[in-house]
Amino acid sequence: MADRPARKPRQVRQAQVLRTERLTPHMQRVVLGGEGLAALPAGEFTDHYVKLLFAPEGVTYPEPFDLEQIREQLPREQWPATRAYTVRAWDPKEPALTVDFVIHGDEGMAGPWALRAKPGDTVRFLGPGGAYAPAQDSAWHLLAGDESALPAIAAALEALPDGARAHAFIEVADEQEEQKIATAADVVWLHRADRPVGEALIEAVRTLDFPPGHPQVFVHGEAGFVRDLRRYLRIDRQIPRELLSVSGYWRLGHDDESWRASKRAWNAQVEAEQETTAVS
Repeated sequence: MADRPARKPRQVRQAQVLRTERLTPHMQRVVLGGEGLAALPAGEFTDHYVKLLFAPEGVTYPEPFDLEQIREQLPREQWPATRAYTVRAWDPKEPALTVDFVIHGDEGMAGPWALRAKPGDTVRFLGPGGAYAPAQDSAWHLLAGDESALPAIAAALEALPDGARAHAFIEVADEQEEQKIATAADVVWLHRADRPVGEALIEAVRTLDFPPGHPQVFVHGEAGFVRDLRRYLRIDRQIPRELLSVSGYWRLGHDDESWRASKRAWNAQVEAEQETTAVS
């Protein structure tokens, strides 16, 4: 058997907090900058994301920071935890990377960090990744998601080609969680209140009077409603899979680690089931 090629070390970037802003009761903005963002390969996609690195409580790492060395020499429980967040905006001139965090009090790791962050704090991250941006030649655009997808949806709406037709559905807890988005597109804010997450989104998309032609689709958020909408769009509406950007950012009943560990298998199973149905 041929030797497996060595894995290319992933580049870890370092940035400093420039400023923070509380956008809504449950959304905190952190703007990052510094020399570590020079030549950052961002701007091509509106769903760019970065994976922030957080040291476990009580653990510090030697400088210069070397992720591969940490993983080789330290036990797994001392490795940095990663949390993926969508880039809300990227300004290469400053440079400045804007990341919005959904806040649930002291719950989780990234949210509490964002609440405590102050100018000058250092943060390390991997990325950016990304794969979606509004196409110039789409008949129309359909975007739907919960709070976790709000930054990416807002970025996409602000990047729509002039004159593009789009329908966007964004589910949030209540009217206090709505945000201003610089777009001429049709944006519908859905207030969840006491309903299950995603229920209002499924209802809104299913009752939409679809314009002519296939839309380019962006649907992200809780994995359960994402699965249901993918089935509806792929099977009922017969939208080609190459026009779909559909994925679960999180899953009810799972913390970030357990969801990331099972996400690939979950997505593969859902896709296989729906593709089989689509061609039957």
